[in-house]
Amino acid sequence: MSYAAAAALQAAIYQRLMADTALEALVAGAVFDAVPAGVVPALYVALGPEDVREAADKTGGGAEHRFVVSVVSDAAGFQGAKAAAAAVSDALVGAELILARGRLVGLWFMRAVARRQAGGAVRRIDLTFRARVEV
Repeated sequence: MSYAAAAALQAAIYQRLMADTALEALVAGAVFDAVPAGVVPALYVALGPEDVREAADKTGGGAEHRFVVSVVSDAAGFQGAKAAAAAVSDALVGAELILARGRLVGLWFMRAVARRQAGGAVRRIDLTFRARVEV
């Protein structure tokens, strides 16, 4: 197993989301690797946790990365958050990302969980993706 391409994968995902025009129209550049302290936008996207497993085969080293991208909104309903989540999914699923280290074999959507937080004042959608990387 190798964790060698993890930073490169995260950087490529972040760049892909920042460059996506449909997502930009919805969140106005509010895509974060780490949510800033203080006041946050009413609708934003944040890169979240990652779980990495060995995925080497007879052709070489590799890893399977399962990672979360969260969409958070303070709107009264889920409509805006779901539109942003769809844009995130559209931007990532099947993307041919160029990594600074390693090679992305594929990127797939796994699941999403939508829920209310903060006593119902916040809507959050956690999208889980799976990426296969060769190193």
